[in-house]
Amino acid sequence: MFIPRDITPRLLELATQFSVVAIMGPRQSGKTTVARAAFPEYAYVSLEDLDMRIIATDDPRGFLRSFDGKPGVIIDEIQEVPELFSYMQTIVDAAYRPGFFIITGSQNFLLHEKITQTLAGRIALLTLLPLSIAELRQAGLLPERVDELFVRGCYPQLHAQPIESAVWFSNYISTYVEKDVRQLLQIADVVTFQRFLKLCAARIGSLVNYAQLAEACEISGVTAKRWLAILETSYLVTLVQPYYKNFNKRVIKSPKLYFYDPALACALLGIRTADELMLHPLRGALFESFIMSEMTKWFYNRSRTPRLFFWRDVQGHEVDCVIEAALNYVVPVEIKAGMTIKSDFFKGLLDWESVTQQAVAQYVVYGGTQNMQHNKTRVVSWQSVAEMMNEIFV
Repeated sequence: MFIPRDITPRLLELATQFSVVAIMGPRQSGKTTVARAAFPEYAYVSLEDLDMRIIATDDPRGFLRSFDGKPGVIIDEIQEVPELFSYMQTIVDAAYRPGFFIITGSQNFLLHEKITQTLAGRIALLTLLPLSIAELRQAGLLPERVDELFVRGCYPQLHAQPIESAVWFSNYISTYVEKDVRQLLQIADVVTFQRFLKLCAARIGSLVNYAQLAEACEISGVTAKRWLAILETSYLVTLVQPYYKNFNKRVIKSPKLYFYDPALACALLGIRTADELMLHPLRGALFESFIMSEMTKWFYNRSRTPRLFFWRDVQGHEVDCVIEAALNYVVPVEIKAGMTIKSDFFKGLLDWESVTQQAVAQYVVYGGTQNMQHNKTRVVSWQSVAEMMNEIFV
């Protein structure tokens, strides 16, 4: 079953302007499927294939020249042979062929030195995360209960095929650790890293404390910071930074830890069913992480840099999300897992307004299904995050 993706129009648009278009994102997020559906006439090669990787490594110039007679080429998992970037530069500088190279990778190319050195100005970068609520709804695959989606996950294969999600995520974690972690960190003690990954899931939605993570895993603080950076690079977790603007109050300066996919966190926490999740003490944090991920997907599907922060001061005032919509215009958003509107849903927004002295649009995203206006606040269902973002960025 093919599930249309919101990023496709932007991919096609950028391919008319740039010689190289890169699609980054976690493993199994649908990068290859999107590329091949958008460019069905292109040649395709995967560098996860050992034979192809050997050819590309031994003769990179010949490997790339072999596609000269094609309308274009899709090169999958290009981070396996980063030397290709330099040879691509020579080819795209010799003749302007927009959209000729479509490359994918499960690592963040922005952190790759060879990209910044050789393809700057020649490459457009896109990030594809797992399916969004809007994409699932459009395909008729969105469950009625948010908890069902939490344990099912948003990776396309889990919705396109009848696969047991708990088994899929167990294999996904093992494959990720064996492939990406061994390659990027070159560590032998993968058991400790897996424990670190589970500890991160247990701290979802919390402020990052590297010292605590290090002590719990019996590793150094430097190692904990490096391992968390690898999880970021692989698009498994994201660190949301605090909003720093001076409101004459001291603010918390540590980032918050979120997972891009709720079911991955649930799998690491041992949560297998929606009923188990309903009673779990981390359900609220998982919901917050899920909504933050949805807003991030909205930005990425439009090739925009996410401008998402949180706000907390030392007095305990807090807003779950602050969206920087424009220069000097920010929108506070509270995220609440409950299905029933309660007065404490709005406490953080009142604190924000009191401290900032700003009367701006404000939102509460909650676990219910109805959208409504509550005094000055728009109350938005978890199913309507994309509509909220469209409204903010109208």
